[in-house]
Amino acid sequence: MLKNILSILIVGLSLAGCACDRNSCAQVGPGSCTDFQQSTAERVHYDYNSASLRADAKDALDGQVAWLAKYPNVSILVEGHCDKRGTREYNLGLGERRAAAVRDYLFSHGVSKERVRIVSYGKERLAVEGDDEQAHTYNRRAVTVVE
Repeated sequence: MLKNILSILIVGLSLAGCACDRNSCAQVGPGSCTDFQQSTAERVHYDYNSASLRADAKDALDGQVAWLAKYPNVSILVEGHCDKRGTREYNLGLGERRAAAVRDYLFSHGVSKERVRIVSYGKERLAVEGDDEQAHTYNRRAVTVVE
C-alpha cells in the first residue's frame, strides 16, 4: 500500500514539473508555451483518412515557422491524432503520418531537425467525444506542443 502511494506521489511530482503539455501551460513570457499558444495556431486538421496538409493547415504552419524562427532554442513535439473510427493499429500509423507531414513541412521551411519530435496517439486522446461528423472532424488533427 505504501509503495503504491509513493509511486503515485512520484508520478504526480514529476508531472507537476512539466511546464507545457497539451492541457496546461505554466510558462509565460516570450518564447514560452503560452506565447506559442497565443501567437500561433497550435493545431491543424485533416480530411478523413488523410495525412495531406490542407491549405488552411499550411497557413497555420507558416505561423509556427515564423514563431520558431524567433525562438531558435525552443524544441517542439508534434502529436498526431485520429478520430475514433478504424483500428488502433491503423490509427497509430495514420497519426504518425499526420505528425510527420507537419514535421516535414517545418523542416522544408527551415526549422532544424534537432528541434522537432513526433508522436502518434492514434485514437487514444480524443479532443472531443462523439460519433457525429463534427467530432470526427475536430479529432483528425496534429497538435504542436512546446517542450
